[in-house]
Formats: sequence, C-alpha cells, structure tokens
Amino acid sequence: MKDKGFTLLEVLIVLAILSSLLITLIYSVNYQLGLIERQETITVATLLAKSKMADLEKDPASSKGEFDAPHEHYSFETFVNASPYIGVSEIIVVVKAGSEEVKLNEFVIQ
Repeated sequence: MKDKGFTLLEVLIVLAILSSLLITLIYSVNYQLGLIERQETITVATLLAKSKMADLEKDPASSKGEFDAPHEHYSFETFVNASPYIGVSEIIVVVKAGSEEVKLNEFVIQ
C-alpha cells in the first residue's frame, strides 16, 4: 500500500519557495511605504511654501525660521531679490524637511 502525504524534501522545497515570495513581498511593501512617506513630506512642504509665498506677496521681506506645530520639523528661508525689470521683485521661498527641499519663486510688482 502506498503512503499518502508529502516527503520531507517536498515540504522543504515548498517552504523555500514561500519564504522567497514572502521576502519579496515584504521588500516591495517597505519600498512603497518609503515612497508614500517621501511624497507626503514633499506635498506638505509645497503647501507650506505656497502659504508662506502668499504671506510674502503682502509684505515682502527676507526671513528664516521654522513652522509652528504640527509642522515643527519643517524649516523655511525666504529671499526677496531685485529683478532686472523696474518695479518688479523676485520672491523665493525654500522649505526643507530632512533631506527634502521645495523651492518656489515668483515675480511681484512693487
């Protein structure tokens, strides 16, 4: 009579295949989570830079600092430069968070 079941070799082969698939899946999920975190940081930095730019359109002045909570790990630096055109200034806003940096510039009439 033939025994029914799996041999040890068959079980080991299945475990090796499943473990390699699981490692690939975990690596993929971890990579995607890193991308999502980076995109979230860039999106928040862009929104903060746009907000700071709107403030500078009313009262252009160079400054440097950090944002209030809940964005305390984001810092900003603003520059107001003269442009080659009479009566026009260039406003530059740089927002940094860790290794990410967002830079916006705009020309405004004085």
